[in-house]
Amino acid sequence: MKEASGELNMTVITVVAIAAIGALLWAFWDDIEAAIGNAWGGGGCTTDTDCTDKLGSNYICQKNNNKPTGYCKKITE
Repeated sequence: MKEASGELNMTVITVVAIAAIGALLWAFWDDIEAAIGNAWGGGGCTTDTDCTDKLGSNYICQKNNNKPTGYCKKITE
């Protein structure tokens, strides 16, 4: 009986770990999607107009650390 409860505990830990990874992906998906899209040719913006021309009106140019160029980020409301 001890072996069965040990296997059940490992199954529960595995399911919780997978759920935690899924929750992190869900929470940060917009940033991940923007980073991937920008890495494959959607980036290099200097103004919001660059992003709206490439991707549509729901995107703005997000710049980090006062760099001259940034990446297009989806506006979430």
